[in-house]
Amino acid sequence: MSELVNQLTDEAIALLIQLIQTPSFSREEADTATLIQDFLVAQGVAVNRKHNNVWAIALHFDSAKPTVLLNSHHDTVRAGAGWNYLPFGATLEGDKLIGLGSNDAGAAAVSLLATFLYFQNKTVEFNLICAITAEEEISGANGIRSVLPELGHIDLGIVGEPTNMNLAIAEKGLIVLDATAHGKTGHAARDEGENALYKALDDIQWLRQYQFPRVSPLLGPVKTTVTQITAGQQHNVVPDRCQFVVDVRTNELYQNQQIIDIIRANIKSEIVPRSTHLNSSSISENHPLVRKGVAMGKQIYGSPTLSDQAMMPFETLKIGPGDSARSHSPDEYILVSEIRAGIRDYIELLTDLDAQSFAKFEK
Repeated sequence: MSELVNQLTDEAIALLIQLIQTPSFSREEADTATLIQDFLVAQGVAVNRKHNNVWAIALHFDSAKPTVLLNSHHDTVRAGAGWNYLPFGATLEGDKLIGLGSNDAGAAAVSLLATFLYFQNKTVEFNLICAITAEEEISGANGIRSVLPELGHIDLGIVGEPTNMNLAIAEKGLIVLDATAHGKTGHAARDEGENALYKALDDIQWLRQYQFPRVSPLLGPVKTTVTQITAGQQHNVVPDRCQFVVDVRTNELYQNQQIIDIIRANIKSEIVPRSTHLNSSSISENHPLVRKGVAMGKQIYGSPTLSDQAMMPFETLKIGPGDSARSHSPDEYILVSEIRAGIRDYIELLTDLDAQSFAKFEK
């Protein structure tokens, strides 16, 4: 195993350098999708592509077996200010590989590709699919959501994001609400009109003080934050409209629609959710994959950051090389040693995972 794993790891690192050197902002990932596609084709793998999403199915697929999906993303945010290195330079200094997307989530993507290649010719007791997808950073419609209907039934997903190879067994969901308070215009010098701004402030005060009763032991409480507000056209006119934006981070004890219903019942402003599909997700500590990870010395925790897990209507575990604190920051980097260890850990996690363990598992 060691010689094969070392070869796959070296090839994965070389691919990551190419990916870093190729801009892949969300909705602009065509060139990196081609790099991933060509990489798999060169390995003799039959490749599927839709939009800028690339996936492959391991040999010996059997519909009677459970199916495991390996997924990560190849899009990146745009580089902000403060970089001391070229964001697309893929600068290697000792063990440190510096560049945009190296940590989030290029390292996880290439590590999962190497893991897939390790298993793809082997006869195991589960089906394996690897999908490296687009638009994760914007939760876009042409990312993983557009691919899932093509993949058939999935029993378990392993989502590659920087977790220091610890086990994120729960992840917060997201709702963004556009809220509008309505009033009536009037002259500010006289006692007339209905001030929509004051109405909005009453609702904002409720949002600030209300505590949702279900508190997750892994993710904590639902967190509601008003992040933007707009009202008024000129200083001497009472505003008849006040708009504000609410960022809601949900836990696994609520579905997003439940949260929306509670807020609607308690504030007077009109609210319109931008989406409802980014639900919180979780997997039981008793799942065989989680138990295997714990036996390997991994820690379990709840993740505050959103990933494509939110789009997946099946059990998922988030795990990958790198540190979330490096994501979206100047001079983002990954350690080459983290990639090498990550590939070994992914392979160990999946080794000896059998259909019977899935069949016996109960939520």
